[in-house]
Amino acid sequence: MEKQKQQQGSMILYLIISISIFSILMLPILDNIIFKISALRTSIDREQALQIAEAGVNYYQWHLAHFPEDYQGGSGVHDYIDADTQENVGQFDLVITPPLVGSTIVTIQSTGWTNNNPNITRTITVQYGKPSLAKYAFLSHWHIWIYPSDAISGQFMANNGVRFEGTGNASIQSAKETYLCTHPDGCEPDQEKPGIWAPEAYMPPQSTLNFWEFPVPAVDFSSLTSTLSDMKELAQENGGTFYLPPTKKEGYHVVFNSDSTVTIRRVIKRQKEATGYAYVYDDWTPHSSTDYDNNNTLPIFANISLPSNGIIFAEDNLWVEGTVNGRITVAAAILGETDMTKMPSIYIPNNILYQSKDGSNVLGLIAQRDIVYSLYSPTDLEIDAAQIAQNGAIKVLYYSGGGSCQAGQSCPGNYPYIKNSVTTYGSIMSYDGWVWSWSDASGLIFSGGYMHTYNNYDYNLLYAPPPSFPFSTSDYQQLNWRSN
Repeated sequence: MEKQKQQQGSMILYLIISISIFSILMLPILDNIIFKISALRTSIDREQALQIAEAGVNYYQWHLAHFPEDYQGGSGVHDYIDADTQENVGQFDLVITPPLVGSTIVTIQSTGWTNNNPNITRTITVQYGKPSLAKYAFLSHWHIWIYPSDAISGQFMANNGVRFEGTGNASIQSAKETYLCTHPDGCEPDQEKPGIWAPEAYMPPQSTLNFWEFPVPAVDFSSLTSTLSDMKELAQENGGTFYLPPTKKEGYHVVFNSDSTVTIRRVIKRQKEATGYAYVYDDWTPHSSTDYDNNNTLPIFANISLPSNGIIFAEDNLWVEGTVNGRITVAAAILGETDMTKMPSIYIPNNILYQSKDGSNVLGLIAQRDIVYSLYSPTDLEIDAAQIAQNGAIKVLYYSGGGSCQAGQSCPGNYPYIKNSVTTYGSIMSYDGWVWSWSDASGLIFSGGYMHTYNNYDYNLLYAPPPSFPFSTSDYQQLNWRSN
């Protein structure tokens, strides 16, 4: 009996030792299992929190599509209802940062969490923007011929056919599948050509051919009328200081000053014709010079701060120059006018420069008819602006008489209408295209213009255009997405 008790005691001791050993061995395993279950639960909560935050972004994207100018409604904390169970499983908090003045970029910050574990949150930050019409470095309603020496930087678009012999670094588009190529595009006799083409001898490199795309939807230049109507209303606000009515004279002279002010004068008389040529032709009709005499202007106001809404609107011709320090759009239009000869134009008699080219300064020039680089502009002219000629062209005029000048050579000093160079920084959008010089195929400038042209696209214009500038689409596009 005593022996049996000893055996039982030994077995109990053995069992205790075995359980102790097993516990010692199993505790780390159990801890690891518990940790993995907790980590899995945390991972599930984090993923659910991310999905809830994503739902917040989707909700506000819907809100922007239906209320594109409302940047307050919909912000704050919202319940998230599971679509399958119809249960409230979490919440998201929306913080909306509206666009800065002159920008279209909206920032959406959505933070989500589950009701089961509200301490675990995920945040998604997304930016949306509307691309402006100035997404195009060059835009024309008319047919265009790009020469072999031309290097196009930025997006290029024509509603008509394009003879493209130069190089490009972005999309090159035409709205035409085919078009009738005529004498102005070097086709004699007239020939049916693809929407974008080049002769075999002047075919661009493959890197440029890869950007060719046609046909694509055309850009409606007439839609700018509604934009001009909105600009007129904005200019008439706050006493209408920057609404310039018809003068019954020549128009207005607008000079931007580097201290964020502007000086405006009424133009009483244009400059007389210079010697050395017979006529100035505008749409092949002889006119006097389209410049003006500074001694024949009447001051309206000087050194006044730029308008807070960034709009200057004139129902008359405008002459624009100076140094732009701010964000501003200048428009010349008579709403409802259908006679081209009565539509106002914008003339550029001198340099238009940005105080800095960091995106903080921007100028939009919108002319109902033409934007004309004037006769007495500097021999080396620079224009920093997004330019639109709604119904006409961006151009120099055709001057008859006075001789000619070969490109690359020095021009005689008695030919004031033949200039050395024009540099643009911004965007060129013109119904009838653009004309920097009147020359023949050999490069002989026989009627005026610039021997050298340098066109640079301002990439800041895409989502930070001039105030009230027209959009290329009414829809917001996602620019970037990031999460924590």
